[in-house]
Amino acid sequence: MGNMTPDWITRLAPAHAPPPPGWWPLAPGWWGLLILLAVMVAGYIYWQRRPAVRLRRIALRELKNLQATIIDDIILARELELLLRRYAVARFGRDTVANLSGERWIAFVVKHGGAAWSGKSGTSLLRAAYGGAVNADRSGWLKGAHGFIRGRS
Repeated sequence: MGNMTPDWITRLAPAHAPPPPGWWPLAPGWWGLLILLAVMVAGYIYWQRRPAVRLRRIALRELKNLQATIIDDIILARELELLLRRYAVARFGRDTVANLSGERWIAFVVKHGGAAWSGKSGTSLLRAAYGGAVNADRSGWLKGAHGFIRGRS
């Protein structure tokens, strides 16, 4: 063994750290995260643009607007009737909805979520919408319309 003095460490080449890793190419975990994020964004866009969801959202917005702006019961009844008819035609088809009137229309609305229109509430709405004597049940009318659009009672 030769000369092993503490100087031998100083004669070694200076320590060089490897260069820091670059950001590209991405590690596999980042690729997985990007793919997951892309799938989530695409799913959200698809969910928002589905025709049924868009139709429901538009109808609920219009219902909220009617509730906030119309004070007169007769006008409200007419506008609710028109809104629900348009919504029903768009959702269930013209062939299903076009021939419904009176009690058959009310039964259809009740069957598809507008339970608040059963009984006197629906009858009073139709009577008010078509010019008869009014015994207004605004809260029942609005609740039934909301339930019908949402598709639940």
